[in-house]
Amino acid sequence: MNDALKGKVALVTGASRGIGRAIALRLARDGAAVAINYSSNVGEAQKTVAEIESAGGTAFAIQADVSRVSEIVRLFDESIAHFGRIDILVNNAGVMFIKPVSATTEAEFDRIFAINVKGTFFACQQAATRLSEGGRIINLSSSTTARFMPTYGAYVATKGAVEQLTRSLAKELGPRGITINAVSPGPIETEMFMEGKTPEQLQQFGQLSAFGRIGQPVEIADVVAFLASDAAGWVSGQNIRINGGLA
Repeated sequence: MNDALKGKVALVTGASRGIGRAIALRLARDGAAVAINYSSNVGEAQKTVAEIESAGGTAFAIQADVSRVSEIVRLFDESIAHFGRIDILVNNAGVMFIKPVSATTEAEFDRIFAINVKGTFFACQQAATRLSEGGRIINLSSSTTARFMPTYGAYVATKGAVEQLTRSLAKELGPRGITINAVSPGPIETEMFMEGKTPEQLQQFGQLSAFGRIGQPVEIADVVAFLASDAAGWVSGQNIRINGGLA
């Protein structure tokens, strides 16, 4: 552990696995106490807490469905009750599906927007008044928003909304010293990304980067940790594409 985030409290949504888990572990390694939000997989959330605690860190798991505003309010209430404050919010919780726009149902559209956009929006709303002065917000977008990718229509629409929200909020939150930024991963080796793809498809995705491989969750977490630190105090309203030079 180091002390770059010593004394800070972080809330990471969707932190039981994948990129969210890697972010939680990295922030804890840098000294932050971490609230591990999860939607349904309590076992994986508890594993994340246990790993943080075994390394000498502090964490607790809290269930909440970020597609519901009342749950987001409770998430903040219980996190602040447990730790006394929140300094860092990472809006990582998200879902995706790959499907032509012509075949996307209203229910699918509503669900992906409820989690990816509504969840991020209303978590930022809570953070606007409840995050500590000089706090940090990091939103998860995707490098797919900069590419022409058929069948990603609903997903890129949600992430485009997250990017624009991030820009808009930078000056709203600036008077309280709060920075807000987005990070946009490229293909990353997570369960959500790998599921349903053939080895050939995964190889093709890997070849899109300058390094000929798919990225790792820790490589996203490293950049999030920087944005959460004092060193990033003059960085706000930005979108950092973490994609290994995606072609």
